[in-house]
Amino acid sequence: MLRLVVRMRQSATVTRSCTSLGLRSETGPCQLRRYHHSRGPNRIRPLSRASGLQIQFSRGRVLHDNQIVSSYHQSHRFYALPPHQKVQLPALSPTMQLGTIARWEKKEGDKINEGDLIAEVETDKATVGFEMLEECYLAKILVPEGTRDVPLGSVICITVDSADQVAAFKDYTLEMATASAPPTPAAAAPTPAPPPPAAPGSSYPPHLKILLPALSPTMTMGTVQRWEKKVGEKLSEGDLLAEIETDKATIGFEVQEEGYLAKVMIPEGTRDVPLGTPLCIIVENEADIKAFADYVETGVAAPPPPAPAPAPAPAAPTPAAPPTPAAAAAPAAAAPVKKGGRVFASPLAKKLAAEKGIDLAQVAGTGPDGRVTKKDIESFVPPKAPVAAPTPTAPTPTPAPAAPAPAPPATPAAAPTGTYTDIPISNIRKVIAQRLLQSKQTIPHYYLSVDVNMEQVLGLRKELNEEAKADNIKLSVNDFIIKASALACLKVPEANSSWMDTVIRQNHVVDVSVAVSTPTGLITPIVFNAHIKGLASISKDVSSLAAKARDGKLQPHEFQGGTFTISNLGMFGIKNFSAIINPPQACILAVGGSEKRLLPADNEKGFDVASMMSVTLSCDHRVVDGAVGAQWLAEFRKFLERPVTMLL
Repeated sequence: MLRLVVRMRQSATVTRSCTSLGLRSETGPCQLRRYHHSRGPNRIRPLSRASGLQIQFSRGRVLHDNQIVSSYHQSHRFYALPPHQKVQLPALSPTMQLGTIARWEKKEGDKINEGDLIAEVETDKATVGFEMLEECYLAKILVPEGTRDVPLGSVICITVDSADQVAAFKDYTLEMATASAPPTPAAAAPTPAPPPPAAPGSSYPPHLKILLPALSPTMTMGTVQRWEKKVGEKLSEGDLLAEIETDKATIGFEVQEEGYLAKVMIPEGTRDVPLGTPLCIIVENEADIKAFADYVETGVAAPPPPAPAPAPAPAAPTPAAPPTPAAAAAPAAAAPVKKGGRVFASPLAKKLAAEKGIDLAQVAGTGPDGRVTKKDIESFVPPKAPVAAPTPTAPTPTPAPAAPAPAPPATPAAAPTGTYTDIPISNIRKVIAQRLLQSKQTIPHYYLSVDVNMEQVLGLRKELNEEAKADNIKLSVNDFIIKASALACLKVPEANSSWMDTVIRQNHVVDVSVAVSTPTGLITPIVFNAHIKGLASISKDVSSLAAKARDGKLQPHEFQGGTFTISNLGMFGIKNFSAIINPPQACILAVGGSEKRLLPADNEKGFDVASMMSVTLSCDHRVVDGAVGAQWLAEFRKFLERPVTMLL
């Protein structure tokens, strides 16, 4: 069946004569239906199967054999497009509003696998790689390389599911994408916008609804770790409002405007909050705070997913009431938490209380209006009053022997319940698990080990620390290792490369990622341009980055990227180990501790005592061949055994 596709105005009428089209004879004119549309093209299909039928569109007329057979309101011709996805520019940093397309990593028609880097986008912080989260084909690039100040939410490219659909977008333009693009969702905006009133039929003072932004390029959900401000407090521009745990790290969320915190809508500890979920309400005037005391979100933004909250067993407080007055004093102390017989607690607090067997009625809440929070559950200490519970079992006629009786039952009361404890998995731990599993399953690892004589490094370190003592600089052995690794990468650039599926990218700068252990998991802050920095500068960078990593204050650009990684466990007494490669990097150096060894020597004793350090280089065999890895280790050992050569 022949199908004509016409893009029409809000309404269009097309008429034609059946006989003029050479169709089968019918009485009366043949009318096409009237079509209405809001977005996208309308389709008009002739109700015939005539073979060899050729119809042309020209200046608002339909021609057949150069004869006018029908007319229509003139507009642009538009062909139906296959199913496709319009990829918008995301927020790649918390304060990003505009971006520059620095480079496209894929070309039109290329296949894109899950996790592939499709473009490098320059933000207000750094140049960040933009990854795709699903398999597809790049059909059309709408924003060319070098385009500056691209607004967030702008359509930058088109992707399709099949390679056969790429050709349909050859003439697709940015104007066509923006003309039919729906409004950018509020979740993609880095700075919140004032929403409409939350409750229909009710009026609230002017306010600003703060939505959860994307604090990392791959963030889809977040956990509100801690609120730095309380309801009623004044907020100044740049103040830290809350700490949000993303899939990468715990990042501080700053206030962009002045005002007062009127309502906290997501309590501390709430996990897996989707992007775009309202977090809190900010008002301009302090007098407007009271109006939001009972505010309930009724907009389209989904509320935080409720945690499964099994009903807490109320058996504990019930028997505690009849015993002695001392036992009844504990629930009385927690009585202010109850309101009308109900205990107010966050969903996460209820879940933790159920898992730990804690009665919420005994927990004094520190949240708004006495609400029990996660912090209250974690810091809760069971009252000692239940220890006196065995006293009623003693015979009442003989109260004297009952005094020493409570002492023995105290030990079983402190016995732990259950045989194990389930620890919730943080977002950071989830990402670490995924990336390590991906690395071991997709990267062909091999390992090369070598021993390095550290005597000259230790001696030089001691001299330099004496010289720089007045400047409060204290060099570590790890600073020398970072510098030697960076210089070795310049000597053997194959080790400073990345596997990019279609190409091997050889980096011309050495950004060394240093593995740091934190309470929430492993993170790798980056010492940028380590090959041109001095030892003192490297030492300051490592100390500052490690402190920020342990406090959860690292910004995304400080730990995303890197061209080479070092993991040092020597301070824990580990002699040697093998590390897992951090993709897309090609190498990671595992550093063990130093130990005294006897080495053959041409002297009177016939031997020397030297500090030897074992290192193991893990290599991606797709990028670094065995001989190349051995060459890198030889250069690395040369720099450390003769540290003065690092000055050349």
